[in-house]
Amino acid sequence: MGNWCCCPSKPSGPEAGKFLDPVNNKANNTGGATSSCSAPERCVEPPGPQPEPAAARTSLGERLMFYPRREPGRRSASSRTEHSEAKAIALFEHYRDPVEDVVLAEGIMLFCQDLGVRPEEFKVLLLAWKFGAEQMCRFTREEFLAGCRLLRADSIASIQSRFPELLAEVRDPTRFRDLYRFTFKFGLEAGQRVVPTDTAIQLWRLVFSENPPPVLERWLAFLETHPEVRGITSDTWNMFLHFAETAGRDLSTYDDSEAWPSLYDDFVEYENDQTNQNVLPQGKNGGDVGVE
Repeated sequence: MGNWCCCPSKPSGPEAGKFLDPVNNKANNTGGATSSCSAPERCVEPPGPQPEPAAARTSLGERLMFYPRREPGRRSASSRTEHSEAKAIALFEHYRDPVEDVVLAEGIMLFCQDLGVRPEEFKVLLLAWKFGAEQMCRFTREEFLAGCRLLRADSIASIQSRFPELLAEVRDPTRFRDLYRFTFKFGLEAGQRVVPTDTAIQLWRLVFSENPPPVLERWLAFLETHPEVRGITSDTWNMFLHFAETAGRDLSTYDDSEAWPSLYDDFVEYENDQTNQNVLPQGKNGGDVGVE
């Protein structure tokens, strides 16, 4: 994608966090205590938790497979760390533009370099989300300081220490959905309501970089091969999560009676046509049998 400083390259011309403190499941330890039951032969151990049916597990996995996988995390460091507003201001001043009171592309590049991350990395999107950034390639003073307060961070080291927490937070589907919706607004140019398609493609790859849904690359390939699709609306963007959950790997469960944006109908029709072309019977001379 290249280094885009929190913003994919644009076409030329006129575009509850519930896992901050994940619960580690541990077996009960009775310390070797013996039962006080006077009739051992009548003591019956209570049944343990019954395993979830395999079908249910598969269904859940299929439904949520594109969310970043949940993993055990450590207790939130933010609850143990003091935050200094003065230090956060000094940090902002270090990266701010010499003319405008904002951090622009050059400052963001340096900020990312000091954090040890690439500007196009998923972690940078998480920071922009927490900062509430309204535009790509810039952090206002208010956004930067509010983000530092939210993260309880005031230095490069303390921001770096928050990355595991942020990654754990978006493993919750509700928080990931919030990040996903933010990403569209983040990609909008000032005064615009549609994200250029090439920018949207890069943003889709970025927001799903941790664990993409199976249909993602086919969807993006469809957009790349249909240049007449010049922009992506918020409705089309937001509905992709529902589409990825319900359409199935082979799109066989796509319900065209639902109120989908027309672009999804076009995509499914295109994919079905491609599939049908690949399974056409061969004629006697090796050619495809014609279809009227």
